Amino acid sequence: MQIKSSYFARFFVTAAALVVTLAISGVSGARVRRVAPSITSQPVSQSVTVGQTATFAAIANGSAPLRYQWRKNGADIAGATASTYTTPATASSDNGAQFVVVVRNHVGSTTSNAATLTVTSAGSPGVTVTPSSLTFGNQDIVTTSAPLMVALQNSGTSNLNVSGITASPSQFAVAAAPVLPLTLGPGKSVNIGVTFAPTAQGAVSGTLTIATNASATPTTVSLSGTGVQPAPNPVSITTSSLPGGTQQQAYSATLTATGGAAPYGWSVISSTLPSGLSLGAVSGNITGTPTVSGSFSFTAQVKDAGGQTAQKAFSLAISPASTSNLPNFGHVVVVVEENTNYASVVGNSSMAYLNSLINQYGLATQYYANTHPSIGNYFMLTTGQILTNSDSQTPSSFPVSADNVVRELINAGKTWKAYAESLPSVGYLGGNTTSGGGQYYVRHVPIAYLTDVQSSSTQRQNLVPFTQFAQDLAAGNLPNFSFITPNGCNDAHDCSLSTADNWLKNNIDPLLKDAAFQKDGLLVVVFDEAGNDNTNGGGRVGCVLISPAFSKKGYQSTTIYQHEDLLRLMLEGMGVTVFPGVSSNASDMKEFF
Repeated sequence: MQIKSSYFARFFVTAAALVVTLAISGVSGARVRRVAPSITSQPVSQSVTVGQTATFAAIANGSAPLRYQWRKNGADIAGATASTYTTPATASSDNGAQFVVVVRNHVGSTTSNAATLTVTSAGSPGVTVTPSSLTFGNQDIVTTSAPLMVALQNSGTSNLNVSGITASPSQFAVAAAPVLPLTLGPGKSVNIGVTFAPTAQGAVSGTLTIATNASATPTTVSLSGTGVQPAPNPVSITTSSLPGGTQQQAYSATLTATGGAAPYGWSVISSTLPSGLSLGAVSGNITGTPTVSGSFSFTAQVKDAGGQTAQKAFSLAISPASTSNLPNFGHVVVVVEENTNYASVVGNSSMAYLNSLINQYGLATQYYANTHPSIGNYFMLTTGQILTNSDSQTPSSFPVSADNVVRELINAGKTWKAYAESLPSVGYLGGNTTSGGGQYYVRHVPIAYLTDVQSSSTQRQNLVPFTQFAQDLAAGNLPNFSFITPNGCNDAHDCSLSTADNWLKNNIDPLLKDAAFQKDGLLVVVFDEAGNDNTNGGGRVGCVLISPAFSKKGYQSTTIYQHEDLLRLMLEGMGVTVFPGVSSNASDMKEFF
């Protein structure tokens, strides 16, 4: 505002503030107040270790602009003109320094309270290892010891940085160590493992080296051990037991050994084998045809090339010759179809091929499944027991250790395979899947549930995709017993009867034309359960028995049979004399032959 000479003004000034009052004739008065600075937040004393920085801060009020100047021990600090100040890296000489800040504006200035800087020594890391040496003692050459442990501890007052852990020479190795780089706080520790793997006989000395930021680095631990020649592995007989045999039937079993040095020599050193059997001196095979029955105990001995020997006692049970009128089947093949009433199969043109077999061979007209749903019937066919009626069970959720067809076949020296269509791989023990090229239902493959199969890598090799069947047939390698499971479409579970019938014609008819099978074979086509019939537990179903060499042509039985009878027939027909579950009291169905 411009003030003309005819007006007057009065000015009042105090020490705390400048107040200007203008009294202008004809103009209203105006007041402008300017305030000197005051500090509302004082700097705070700081404590740091040598090498660290410290920051001081103050907050001031007053008319702008405010200007700051930090002072150390009464002297201005160049460039320290903000409300905060951070020191350079501190030194021990900075201990006890006093810091203040002076705040100014156009009205006046004020000085903060003093803040004290305390600087302490940074400390240093320390290293302690326990124990200071590791002794491994004698260790077989070309083997590795269990790890021996060293405890590494930071015994200092600042962080210990571990940058390297090595063992030398190469016979020693760091086997259990932390990830590097590693920082250990004061008092903290970590374990380090070392192993010894000698490559030759003799004493070996070495060093475990630990690199750190401690003043005395690296830290070392002495290592020692002696490589020795392993003691000879003693020879032993590994065969645990012998399968039973039947009088007047060919017998074969093999004794096996481990350890020592091959070749082995075998002999019977106490008692004798049953008459008609002999032990191969080189092969360890017990072969022949026993002419007597009973239980026979003897002791076998193995001798290795170095003269070491081992002995083991065995018991061999020979059952009396069978008085059954059943033929001696060299090959038994069972194909299990799904969920269809007897009346829907027999005489139905949709199953023209199967009905042609019925007309030529044998039909059980009063054959009944045992239960519903499927899984219990499959277990009756293989264990002589229903065991469960939960179709959701899998080999892993329901392993079966009960006596079963596989166990008794092995005990009798017989071979077996389960051919499962759409099985994704040999030995597959998983659940339902389509990864094998069709619908695989594991509940239709009871062999997969048996612990005799699950726990043996050898027996799992006999659980194979159905594609193997044609190869084994062509090569003359069919086992004594074949359990065949078509996939979910071809067994009539998911698809039509005509689909199942065409599958039988295309895949099973070649079996009936095979010259070897025509001499000693039995084929059974049976349905697991009826579709909507509960008679006798699982309803009336079709069961067709086909033996080119032994069947009564066009024979139809009116005797009531169930799955346990069929299990008994299949085993007894192969010369097996122990029958799982209720099949031990079942009929052998010999009327068909």
